[in-house]
Amino acid sequence: MQVFKFGGASVKDANGVKNLACVLQKVGHKNTLVVVSAMGKTTNALETVVQNYFHNKEALQSSIQDVKKYHNSILLDLFDNETHLVYKEVNTFFDELNTFFLSSKSPDFNFVYDQIIGYGELISTTIISNYLNSIDLKNNWIDVREQIKTDNYYRRANVNWEATQTLIANKFNSNILNITQGFLGSDDNNFTTTLGREGSDYTSAIYAYCLNAESVTIWKDVPGVLNADPRYFENTQLLNNISYREAIELAFYGASVIHPKTLQPLQSKEIPLFVKSFLNPEAPGTRIGKDVKINPEVPCFIVKKDQVLISLSSLDFSYIVEENISAIFKLLHLYKMKVDVIQNSAISFSVCVDNIYNNLDELLHHLKAKFKVTCNENVSLYTIRHYNQNAINQIEAGKNVLLKQLTQETLQIVTK
Repeated sequence: MQVFKFGGASVKDANGVKNLACVLQKVGHKNTLVVVSAMGKTTNALETVVQNYFHNKEALQSSIQDVKKYHNSILLDLFDNETHLVYKEVNTFFDELNTFFLSSKSPDFNFVYDQIIGYGELISTTIISNYLNSIDLKNNWIDVREQIKTDNYYRRANVNWEATQTLIANKFNSNILNITQGFLGSDDNNFTTTLGREGSDYTSAIYAYCLNAESVTIWKDVPGVLNADPRYFENTQLLNNISYREAIELAFYGASVIHPKTLQPLQSKEIPLFVKSFLNPEAPGTRIGKDVKINPEVPCFIVKKDQVLISLSSLDFSYIVEENISAIFKLLHLYKMKVDVIQNSAISFSVCVDNIYNNLDELLHHLKAKFKVTCNENVSLYTIRHYNQNAINQIEAGKNVLLKQLTQETLQIVTK
């Protein structure tokens, strides 16, 4: 059993869907599960739909129509006959979307977000499944929400592993090519949940774990795992091999090629993960496995933009000790801040966070009751694994360094 994951960039248009089929034909699709993301920038477009539902009702229908037109253009390029069943199936999803908006009274942004955002994956997999069937790549379309069960922590749900393993074991047919959605699950009330942005990688790992797969392959528009994101860094290099541990470190610090949660279930069953190019599917790519030394041994660069650096100091020059730090972390947890870096001294404490849920103002209000607070928004967090002096100089050049922290293998710098 092998698990393939294709991201949105790989299926952004009709040619991408056709290329997915070519990849399957070139590398083989026996005993294969294909996990697919939403097409292109559909998730972003659906986020606009959610924002309009809450803040700009007049623009709601036009934003839905933008999503519908995008997918219809792909359908027209893939299917000559507009009476093909796939048109009806896709339209049904848009009908469900509109019905939800008419009937929903929920003021909970995160709940509404999850009910809407998943239509991107449902529509993409429906189109792809129908196209593969039309070229005699017979497959079974799976609604992932019927197999991956989670809690109701909307937008970052936690998997109920026991229930998920049971459902996959009872419902999955490994004798045929299967197509399903990444990113999604459902809670005990069968409401849609999501596993966090880029969570399709995690979906692949969940299935691989539950099915005892031989491997997982993530198909990207890059040749494999690079030592830096080519959008932000020049002269990037392909990493041929890295260990689970190294990959987890890179993912934790924000490497965008691999979702942070993806590697843990794979490591526990020693399932190798391959990252390959859908543009050159027969190239070796990157292999991630047990006890593999990083090759080549080069510095690895990661940047996370639009972060927030909060610096605290005591109002009366008293020490910031365990009791204060515990209270700070309780507030960070309460306001769902993802902590990336912490640094403290006797009377000061700094933390770099990702304000995913837009709760920064409420957090600062709470903190100012006990501390002197300085807040820098829109900062960038740079992380270098296996750093050397040349790498440090490259990152610091021309930047205002607000925080710097070194360990034996890792350097982190916050810049404005």
